[in-house]
Amino acid sequence: MNELLDKNLSIVSLFGFVILLTLVEMYFSYAHDKKVYHGRDTWTNVYLMTAAFVINLTMKTGTFFLLDYFYHEYRFFEISNAFLYWTVLILAQDFLYWVLHATGHYVRLFWAMHVTHHSSEYFNLTTGFRSTVFEPLYRVFFYLPLALMGFNAFDILFAYLITQIYGNLVHTQAVGKLHPIIEYILVTPSHHRVHHASNVRYLDKNMGMVLILWDRMFGTFQEEIPGEEIKYGLTSKPEPGAVNIIFHELIALSDDVKRAPGWKNKIKYMFYPPGWSHNGESKTSKSLQKELIDQS
Repeated sequence: MNELLDKNLSIVSLFGFVILLTLVEMYFSYAHDKKVYHGRDTWTNVYLMTAAFVINLTMKTGTFFLLDYFYHEYRFFEISNAFLYWTVLILAQDFLYWVLHATGHYVRLFWAMHVTHHSSEYFNLTTGFRSTVFEPLYRVFFYLPLALMGFNAFDILFAYLITQIYGNLVHTQAVGKLHPIIEYILVTPSHHRVHHASNVRYLDKNMGMVLILWDRMFGTFQEEIPGEEIKYGLTSKPEPGAVNIIFHELIALSDDVKRAPGWKNKIKYMFYPPGWSHNGESKTSKSLQKELIDQS
């Protein structure tokens, strides 16, 4: 019980630190007329964070018991050494987040939910609050392998929250490129600026939360190019309003599925990458990037 209390206090302290940094960044943005923040956009971020928090809270018990059940009934092994236990847990959790995040970009059904996080045309610490509202409904299934590997539910959720807090801190334009060794290993603000860009060469890149190594390994890494202005947001701007931001892509997906000829095409619209179309009217990010390379 004391260990759980200590973990909760750690999370609260770290979250408080993120809030403090956000207020500092906001102050300097307005004081120096940087135009990094915009009132309506910031309030939308807070609203979406609150919506995601409510769903998270609703799902938390089910998430915990599902992880706990698989841990007690089906775990393959356990790691007794504490240092090795936490090292493997953080690495495995971060990799599975990469899988979850990549799925959110390359499978349209999941993109229709993840798109919320990318809908802001601003990039600041509150952009990290603009959560994928419906992700708590399916996220646990990506983390079940951790329970099978012998990690208990409390530790899985704690590791997730710790890495989420780190991920929030890289949503900033206030930090330039860091030391090359750090840039090679960790996700940095520079890497994450690329991730939130709508520039063609930057689309669907840098999926990592803590380690950028996964992107280097699996071909989704893209460095921030000096002198190339980053345009944040989506390639197609949705209508304003928090409700529309949450549902606009789900509605567009539903319309495409209804219009698609045959069940095979209907299924492809749901599970192929965003931009795929049965008649070639729209293009995926990879197709657009190939055209960009061919033109250069």
